[in-house]
Order: sequence, then C-alpha cells, then structure tokens
Amino acid sequence: MRAVLQRVDGAQVEVDGEVVGAITGEGLVALVGVTHEDGPEQVATIARKICELRILEGERSVFDAGAQVLVVSQFTLYADVRKGRRPSWSAAAPAGVAEPLVEQVVAAVRERGVQVATGRFGAHMRVGMVGDGPVTIIVEA
Repeated sequence: MRAVLQRVDGAQVEVDGEVVGAITGEGLVALVGVTHEDGPEQVATIARKICELRILEGERSVFDAGAQVLVVSQFTLYADVRKGRRPSWSAAAPAGVAEPLVEQVVAAVRERGVQVATGRFGAHMRVGMVGDGPVTIIVEA
C-alpha cells in the first residue's frame, strides 16, 4: 500500500459537479493506492502514519491538531512508467481488492477520532486543494 500525504488548508472532491467530500482548514489529503499483496497490516500502518506523522504546522500530527483528512483512492500510484510512453497498471490491485482496503483505511483513521471525508471509489473525481508548505510525503507500507 502506498499513500501520498499532502498538507493542505482545505480540500474537496467533486464527482459530476457535486461535492462528495470536503475538509476545511488545516489537514491532510491522503491519496491511497493498493497493490495485490496488501492486507490488514498495511491498512494499520497507513492509518497510523496518516494520524501520527508530525507534518502539520508546528510539527503537529493530525491527531495533535484535531485536523481533518480527505482520503482519495488512487490506483495510479502504482503506475509503472519504466518502458515506453504508456503506463502499466498491473501492480495496482483490482477494484474488488482495493476498495475494501481503502475503506478499511478510512475506518481505521475514524476509529482514532479523526474526521474523514472521502472521494468516490472508481469515479472520475476532480480533487481541489490548497497546498500548505508545500509539504508532500510518500508513505510505503
């Protein structure tokens, strides 16, 4: 499992012109990609990192700051671009494997008392965010 964490000052996801998830103020956007071998251990690691990494202003974590998180599924994090001009998506888990694991990440973050908004799995999404810093961290689990 792979996540790109972006420190933001507000973010939202739209599907077909409708806002389906949004956070306000200081927080994180977590773009989460799943590969074939991922399971509960990777879910726990990614959720812990989302909540506990001290990457918000003043070296605070989401948990410390009472900040919000926007989780967006992103299979393209497993693109392989080593050959040719067309990315290969073979390392990305299929929707039937990936969707439940992304939902488990969301549930695990919520269980820690963090407010979480989400995109819509499999939809064409427009993600808007105001980057803060900029601070962007890649997490591998």
